[in-house]
Amino acid sequence: MTAKSGDNIRERPSGLIDSEPFKRATTVCMRAVSGDHELEVAFGDDRPSIVGGHARLPDIPRHPTFNDFAVTRGLADSMALRQAWHDSEIHSNLAPQVPEARAIYDAVEQARVEAIGTLAMEGMAENLGAMLADKYKRANYQAITTKEEAPLEEALALVVREKITGRKPPEEAGPVVDLWRDWIEEKAGKDLDDLAKNVNDQDKFARIVRSMLASMQLADNLEDNETDSEGESEDENNEPQENEDGESKEQEGSDKTESEPSDDVDENAEDGDMEASDSADDDGSDSEEIDTEQTPGQTKRPQPPFSDMDQLGDYKVYTREFDEEVEASELCDMDELTKLRAFLDKQLTNLQGAVGKLANRLQRRLMAQQNRSWNFDLEEGYLDSARLPRVVIDPTQPLSFKQERDTDFRDTVVSLVIDNSGSMRGRPITVAATCVDILARTLERCGVKVEILGFTTKAWKGGQSREKWLANGKPANPGRLNDLRHIIYKSADTPWRRAKRNLGLMMREGLLKENIDGEALIWAHQRLLGRREYRRILMMISDGAPVDDSTLSVNPGNYLEKHLRAVIDEIETHSPVELIAIGIGHDVTRYYQRAVTIVDAEELAGAMTEQLASLFDDKKTD
Repeated sequence: MTAKSGDNIRERPSGLIDSEPFKRATTVCMRAVSGDHELEVAFGDDRPSIVGGHARLPDIPRHPTFNDFAVTRGLADSMALRQAWHDSEIHSNLAPQVPEARAIYDAVEQARVEAIGTLAMEGMAENLGAMLADKYKRANYQAITTKEEAPLEEALALVVREKITGRKPPEEAGPVVDLWRDWIEEKAGKDLDDLAKNVNDQDKFARIVRSMLASMQLADNLEDNETDSEGESEDENNEPQENEDGESKEQEGSDKTESEPSDDVDENAEDGDMEASDSADDDGSDSEEIDTEQTPGQTKRPQPPFSDMDQLGDYKVYTREFDEEVEASELCDMDELTKLRAFLDKQLTNLQGAVGKLANRLQRRLMAQQNRSWNFDLEEGYLDSARLPRVVIDPTQPLSFKQERDTDFRDTVVSLVIDNSGSMRGRPITVAATCVDILARTLERCGVKVEILGFTTKAWKGGQSREKWLANGKPANPGRLNDLRHIIYKSADTPWRRAKRNLGLMMREGLLKENIDGEALIWAHQRLLGRREYRRILMMISDGAPVDDSTLSVNPGNYLEKHLRAVIDEIETHSPVELIAIGIGHDVTRYYQRAVTIVDAEELAGAMTEQLASLFDDKKTD
């Protein structure tokens, strides 16, 4: 039937519609499902995410279809189910350390919480199905043809979902599941059956997933059992040595090795130490984990020289011949830099005031920590005027002096690393440039040294590295296949006034290209390791996962992401550098332990100041 003027019934609205009723209903539903009646739900154009009690969903299109509503409801249901059924402490305690295994572990856990909703309500099952279909359609999974291109974590998550709910993978997932199904069922068929029986018990479910990963040879048995409170692995490994002591003593010694060192001194303490030593001899990687649990202060000591970080996750580089580390001033002349800086200041006149207020707030918080600690009644220093009345009363009393206590606050360096990829073009990069500029000025006033770095590539789609690869006959699996460009906008020892002009370079047309986050993180981390300061803080600011078309076209689809995860894990586990990440419209909490996701570029200033302020508020005492 043809819609007439004044009709309220239409198959599909041709004009703008009021989406507020749908948003209110979705918000109420999310709060009900999650059990968090204070959950804040917002709608915007950036990527969906949930951090703490704040959820972000995609805005409704101006001309929405039924599928648009279903996808949004699916995202809302997925987030709410995770809030209700996911315990982050259990998840973290049982998580594997190997990056590939961790990616699978995370994906299967998400499949578990979504399967709970799928089994509970048919409508929720349809919403979640629409969400998954949209996800795989956007990722173009139907174009995948080989196992190397198919992410194992996605295939396994879909197989687990199918096993628990009986629902087939969406057509949009393409051949991903079929490429891996036989291998998965051969390696972990029994574990899949056990997963379906324990879907409501996260602890048991996670332990079965760990067993499954061990069966697939993706995670160590010993590593798995180090997190098992029953200590069964220790019993088996030490049985030949503890055979004569009896079963109960084996169990007792095993419990001691996987807990933190006890202050109690008894006859079993020595046995526990021996078992820990034996375990360390069996597997060096597991001994590192034992050290991490027993002596957290020592895990921050570097294991020099971190020289193998480039090879983490089986990562390799085809050639470094064309990479460059360059000062910003070398990429264009001073006149152009001056014009670009003026353009940056003009574009962000309004934002600069808002960021300036936040920076002043940060400065007050930092200065308050520096200037409130004094030693009194000294023979030299600053005259203590508060003690002068006693000299007036009794002239024989000596003058009293005070001195500010030494503090390690000023002995700090902060490295701000900015993603200079093409997706940051426009408003995000201008906001990022202004924020780091003002923060650098603020921290410098507080005596904290600041380094500002950027990372991108020299060319789109490979540059000279790809040309060399083509000339050499296109060898298989070449690794990273593009020319890196790492930019130093401000070194830690350079005063802000001398480097101010350099930040205008980010406004230069054609600078922003691809982003290879893993190697950029290694580069910034190595620079911090060379610093003399006691405390070193690295803040990564990025708007997405690493992307380089040239590299990903000839390597597995998760090649760069896998390396990034491995590098992050190495830094967070063993390095003295404190790592923070801020994702602009991209959920980086799945990569970094200390991270925050912002949905609008304008929120960057607040996120940066709050993250830095919280670090100094929770100052370490190790």
